[in-house]
Amino acid sequence: MSEAVNIPDPLKRKGIIFVLSAPSGTGKSTICQSLRQSPDFSFIVSHTTRAARSGETHGEDYTFVSEEEFVSKIDAGFFLEHAHVHGLRYGTPKQDVIDRINEGKDVVLDIDVEGARQIRALKDPEIQDALIDIFILPPSMDELEKRLRKRGTESDEQIRVRLNTALQEIPVWNQYRYTLVSESMEEDLSKMRAIIKAERYRTTRLLEA
Repeated sequence: MSEAVNIPDPLKRKGIIFVLSAPSGTGKSTICQSLRQSPDFSFIVSHTTRAARSGETHGEDYTFVSEEEFVSKIDAGFFLEHAHVHGLRYGTPKQDVIDRINEGKDVVLDIDVEGARQIRALKDPEIQDALIDIFILPPSMDELEKRLRKRGTESDEQIRVRLNTALQEIPVWNQYRYTLVSESMEEDLSKMRAIIKAERYRTTRLLEA
């Protein structure tokens, strides 16, 4: 009879934090929404200082807080990352993310380059061990502009601002663990799922039986 050994169960592993960054117009938000529909991903409710929009529910779509409360939470180290956008604040609660990965669940976060930088700068080894950051590049600036115009949701001035922002974001692609060049949505999702599948089977994530 062979000796008894502990064989890790591939279904029992540490959770992963998948951070996606990309210029507006690359389809990042659509990819995140598609992945979150899968039952093996957890959705993290962000905090924001903006007012709730019609149909939004406090605690489900966002946790709506005052400016004073948000700043207090920043000072207390409450957020995994946070951003100040057009006079409004948005942040991802750190403990919610830690709770999910400790349960062996994966989290996908749609984060800009500054938020991703904040997460990489955290000294928490639990976060760093779980972090996988991915940058999605547009095929070209011309293609990015075509995609933005095709959406039909922004004015010429807003498109100009988004393109200028993209020029500032693109140079940091080499700070990410993975970089994808956007093609069709189907191809982008296929690439993402390949990364996810590989990361879920990394030896360091498996828990001994």
